[in-house]
Parts: sequence; structure tokens; C-alpha cells
Amino acid sequence: MSIQPTKYIWFNGELVPWDKAQVHVFAHALHYGSSVFEGLRAYPTPRGPAVLGLTPHVKRLFSSCRIYRMPVPYSQEEIEQAILETIRANELQSCYIRPLVFRGVGVISLDPRPCPVEVIVGTIALGQFLGGEALEEGVDVGVSTWRRMAPNTFPAAAKIGGQYINSQLVVMEAHDRGFTEGVVLNTAGYVSEGSGENVFIVRDGVIYTPPLSDSILAGITRQYVIQLARDLGYEVREVSLAREMLYLADEMFFTGTAAEVTPVRSVDGIPVGAGRRGPITAHLQEQFFGIVRGELEDRFGWMTVVE
Repeated sequence: MSIQPTKYIWFNGELVPWDKAQVHVFAHALHYGSSVFEGLRAYPTPRGPAVLGLTPHVKRLFSSCRIYRMPVPYSQEEIEQAILETIRANELQSCYIRPLVFRGVGVISLDPRPCPVEVIVGTIALGQFLGGEALEEGVDVGVSTWRRMAPNTFPAAAKIGGQYINSQLVVMEAHDRGFTEGVVLNTAGYVSEGSGENVFIVRDGVIYTPPLSDSILAGITRQYVIQLARDLGYEVREVSLAREMLYLADEMFFTGTAAEVTPVRSVDGIPVGAGRRGPITAHLQEQFFGIVRGELEDRFGWMTVVE
């Protein structure tokens, strides 16, 4: 997912040219990972670009900042408007959206609170995150040797920049082993998530996904897919999953802002079901993309049109 510059970035309350959005090398976030972020996506629709899950994503951004004791110098409504303003200014019909709250220059100590809190909103073009054919053909994944953090080490519910070193190690290992992505277990040995995606499996027509207590991020797309699946009549169970359930699944898929709804075709070289996208995954994809692209009614109120 290479970055192509756009015209503007929203930086501390105003739109500035891409090249002018600069941070000092002694910013606390650069040295200690003291940042909080979100990832959103805007889709092209007949009514113009529309953002998926705008308010829930911004609410989670503020929740992460609260956990991390980082006061945001703007209201949630101001950040929502900044996101829409940046999309409009960059004249994008579809894009990935990155709000970032971070500690600037102040001290070099580990207590970051004397440092100022700064905020940016950037928008960039984004294709298929896990590969051009992934949505139809699925991806090959491996169970990582790394583990998700224990709940008393890092707050898994927060999207804190420094914690994503764990995800970087997972995905680098997966690539070195020839996989598209890694699946991480928690410290108790149960399935947690991918490096940046939530995990679902299907067995005997029932959809399963790990609960929040298994060191996962409370994904917005995850919650939307659960809502969609139940609306379509599927049973969804949030339960702890032993590793072997990945090998016994009839279907498996990832969800996330970037991954959307991506099938998994093999785990550790073992085909998932028939080794191709299954019917329930395909049904959820059809409905999900129909809603976000404006082809089906937004019956859940997921989308915010960029007027």
C-alpha cells in the first residue's frame, strides 16, 4: 500500500499543503510510539463519496486517547468535520483516511504528558489491501510464533501506535514464510486476530469470532459484519477459538477497514474447506459491498455522504 501524495493534510486545525505537514525529529511520538490513530474508508457511491462508520471510528479514536491519557484538543464533531473537509479538499471519490493524535516536542522522558498533543487527518488512495485477487480467491495465512499482548501489559482495545510493533513483527514473519498474513494467538493460546484484521470462521453454518476478552481490537467492520450476518439470518457466536478450529473451519475470513471482507483459503498450508471462498463469505461480501457502494439501501446507517 504505497502512499501517493494528495494536495492537503488537515494539521492542527487547518488544511496545509502535503509537503508542509511536518513534524520535528524530537517529537515524543517518534521516539516512544506515543500516538493514537484510526483507519477509515470512503467509498464511491451514486451520491458521491461516503465514509463508512465515521462516528464509531472517531468515537473509538477518543476512547483510545482516554485510555492512553491523551486529551484531544478538538471535539469529536470537529474531527468528523475535519475528515469530511479533507476528503473534499483532495477531491477524492474513494480513499483511506488516517486521523492521528500524537505527542509533539516537549520532553524526552517516558512520561509524555508535558508534550503538546497534535492532530492530523490525511487521506490517500487505497486499492485491495491484501492483494488484487484476494476478495475472490482468498489469501494464504500462517499462525504466528508471536503472541498478542496480555491484557495487563497493553490495552488491546486501543489503537496506540507503539503497540503496532507487535503487528509489524507478525506480518514480517508471515511474508518471510511465504504467507500473505499472519494469525496471532493470545497468551492463553486462543485465536486472537490478524496483524491488522479481525478473524471469523464458519463451521456447520454457524459463524464464530473471538470475543473482546481474547486481546482483540473491537473492530468497527467486525461489528458491522456481525450486525449484517445476524440480519441475514446467520447465527454468530463470539467465543474463544482453539488453534485447531482454524484447520476444521468450512470457511474463514478477515474483516477490517483495509481488508474489508477478505476470504482465507489456507492456514499453515491446510486448505480452509474446499480451499476457496465459501458461500456464506460470498453472501456477506455481496451485501457488505452493496451497502458501502450505495447499490443497496444503507439500512443500518453505516455511511456518511461527503456533501
